Formats: sequence, structure tokens, C-alpha cells
Amino acid sequence: MENIKEKLSGVFAPMVTPFEDDRILFDGLRSNVEKMNETGLRGYFVLGTNGEYKALSEDERYKVVDTVVRNSSKDKVIMAGTGAESTKLTIELTRRAVDAGAQMVSLLMPHFFTKKIDEDVMVRFITEVADASPVPVALYNNPSVAAGVNITIEVLRRVTSHPNVVGIKDSNKNYYRTTLRAASDDFFVLAGSANYFLDVLKNGGTGGVLSLANVFPNACAELYRLFSEGKTEEAEKLNEKLIWLNREVSGTYSVAGVKCAMDLVGFTGGVPRRPLTGLGENDRKNLEEKLKESGLF
Repeated sequence: MENIKEKLSGVFAPMVTPFEDDRILFDGLRSNVEKMNETGLRGYFVLGTNGEYKALSEDERYKVVDTVVRNSSKDKVIMAGTGAESTKLTIELTRRAVDAGAQMVSLLMPHFFTKKIDEDVMVRFITEVADASPVPVALYNNPSVAAGVNITIEVLRRVTSHPNVVGIKDSNKNYYRTTLRAASDDFFVLAGSANYFLDVLKNGGTGGVLSLANVFPNACAELYRLFSEGKTEEAEKLNEKLIWLNREVSGTYSVAGVKCAMDLVGFTGGVPRRPLTGLGENDRKNLEEKLKESGLF
């Protein structure tokens, strides 16, 4: 599993899908990838929450993955979100993402019939998709966008022995410490937020998928490097700044804030796809002041 551990060690940017008048700005996406290729990021997580994948058609999802793959440098790992409400569709989306060049897939749990998504259902879903997937499968725990469905430690205990289930991105700030108990030489835990990225690394995790990495990829990668090199004091100091920034950007304004911040620092963020809206002028000015205050802008 050494190769898998290497692939899941470091910082992933959960790529946004830039929109203008609901059109995907593929040139902007391409430009973002090209700029991020020059940073210390481990890779790109495509079609996640920040990518607004639920707002994309299946064809659009395929084209987004294809665009990222075609323009990424060879050292970057591409992980694609393929979770859907049925096992059948998830497998189809997984195979299509792999056809587009994804090296790994990530599964958000089905959640439309929330009351029926118990541990047995989740285990069966994960196992059947992992059986069918041509590439390694990582799980994605994010109850805030999955109608409260949480991947429990009991589910992990039942699926981590599967040779194709290799890790989890945990975006549940109230549960990630429990999830870390599943970490092993064959199963790797990634933080889903900059708010507890360093804490995850300290407690056996290997990396993080951080929305802030869309805005400040070098700073997020630097935190991982400092920790890896045992530079504790420097890591703690940078961590405080990144936590504060993360709360001011995505914590306050969600995906619209991440996109606006990207525009302000020279990436292409665009606006969310309707019915979501971008930031108003006052919020944009406030966000710009916060970025300047950070000293990273």
C-alpha cells in the first residue's frame, strides 16, 4: 500500500467549477490547473462539494474531469467524486471518471432516503462499488451536504479490509477524531477542512482536501511540509493563520466565498451556479480586506 499512501499524503485542492451565467468556464478551469501545477499540492479532488457536482449534468462532470486530467502535471493525483443515489449509477459514473483519467474515486454516501441509509446499506454500497471500480476508492464523509448521513466507525471497521477501499476524506468536524481510529497501514484518513488539518496530521492522518487550497495552495502545502519536517513551531504559527482565513472565507461565505477569494488572488473562481448566488459588493470588499489582513494576499 506504499504507493497508495504516497498518493494520499499531502494537500488536495477540491477544484471549483467556475461559472458565468451558468456556463462552465473551461478556460478558467484549465488556467487554474496550470497555475496549481506549479505549487506543492499533491493533487486535485474533482467533482466534490466545492465543485458543485450536484449542479452538473453527467456530460458536464465528464468534461470537467477530462479538462483537469488533460492539463494537470504528471506528479498530481486526480481523485473524482462519483457518489450517486444508486449503486448502479455510482458504478457507471466511476467507470466514466476513470475513462476520463481519474486515478482514484471518492464516494459521498447516498442520502435521498436518509432514514433508510443505515450501516448495512452503506457497507453494501461501498463494497459493491469497490468491487466494480477499476481504481482505488476513497470515502467522503460530509453529513452537512448528505442530509445528515454519517459514515460511522462501525461502517469503516467493516469495509477497510476491502483491498480497493483505501481511505476517507472526513469533513465532519464533530466526528473526524473518531474516524482517525480507523487509520492503518492500509487505510488513510484525510482532513476535509483546514480547521483541523494539522490536528489530523498529528493523530495519524496523511493529508487533507482543503477548500482554502483553491485560494492559497502554496500556504496549505507549506503547512504539510513543515509538519512533515518536524518544524512544529512554524507549523503551529502558519496553522493559526490558515484556520482564521478558512473561517473568514469558506466558513463565512461557503463556496461563493471560495470562488470570490480565488478571483481576488488571480485564479478563476466565477460564481456558483443558480439558484446559488455570488457575493454582493459589501461582502466582496470585506473578504478582500480579510485576505489583505492575512499577509498572504
